[in-house]
Amino acid sequence: MPVTAKNILLFVPNLIGYVRIILAIASFYYMPFDYVMASSCYLLSGFLDAFDGHAARLLNQGTKFGAMLDQLTDRAATACLVVTLAHFYPKYMMWFQLSMALDIVSHWLHLHTSLMKGSSSHKSMGLDSNPIMKVYYTSRPVLFVMCAGNELFFAMLYLLHFTEGPLVPVLGLSVIRLILYISTPIMIVKAFISLIHLVDASVRLATIDADDRNKQN
Repeated sequence: MPVTAKNILLFVPNLIGYVRIILAIASFYYMPFDYVMASSCYLLSGFLDAFDGHAARLLNQGTKFGAMLDQLTDRAATACLVVTLAHFYPKYMMWFQLSMALDIVSHWLHLHTSLMKGSSSHKSMGLDSNPIMKVYYTSRPVLFVMCAGNELFFAMLYLLHFTEGPLVPVLGLSVIRLILYISTPIMIVKAFISLIHLVDASVRLATIDADDRNKQN
């Protein structure tokens, strides 16, 4: 029986992706005034990100649409959180803008290039030529720490606008600030990796252009 576009859209990983989008939109609504509801919806949306990938592998339902849906949901969720932070901390607006632009552009170009090359997954692109990308995409602990640490940095900045949270007696810092300080270097490294994404994908896309021109000549 042939697979139709409707079948693809209703694959289990994609259904999980739709739930993630609904939760993300709910978090955007609550972000300006209710940090408990906003954080709960945002974190649950992010938590489900692990399940859609697992479902795709378990059920053999990995698709290009699912990969695009997953990436765009991640980028949009982070971008909307960063927009809120730029409103809460206007003094640092330019840095939030640069962070958001780098995150979106680098990942979109990387995913787009991988699809043009016919790769089954964006996580398999660039592994042969870039050792940093290879470690980033083949080591699950590294990928988890980078992504989770980056999200925690922005999430703690968001929470600090509303509350300091409980204190850590020995350190004299709030738990939220402690997590923020720990996640800051991870966020910086993640931004550097995004820059590598951008450069690597740009070179690969230029290579595709060169190959196309050579075939025409």
